[in-house]
Amino acid sequence: MSEHTHDHNHDHNHEGHEHITLVDDQGNETLYEILLTIDGQEEFGRNYVLLYPAGVPEDEEVELQAYAYIENEDGTEGNLEQIETDKEWDMIEEVFNTFMAEEE
Repeated sequence: MSEHTHDHNHDHNHEGHEHITLVDDQGNETLYEILLTIDGQEEFGRNYVLLYPAGVPEDEEVELQAYAYIENEDGTEGNLEQIETDKEWDMIEEVFNTFMAEEE
């Protein structure tokens, strides 16, 4: 799964979560909910998004997906890119841990 497309026409469910569809190299589509967006990290010059599979019960453990999000100039959609550096992962983990602490 190297390149992903992001349909910026988000669906909103009754809880207000935004959805995103990831397409893998074989053309398989998987619906995810956006857990958290991390905007404008100056150190890295990009935005980030944390995703989890849609429709999973809240008490069930899921594997989160994290990507850098590069929006197209027209703002209608963008691309998700793999996160490649340990510094980016450390920043995302720190933001996620803060987010989870605030949720409890």
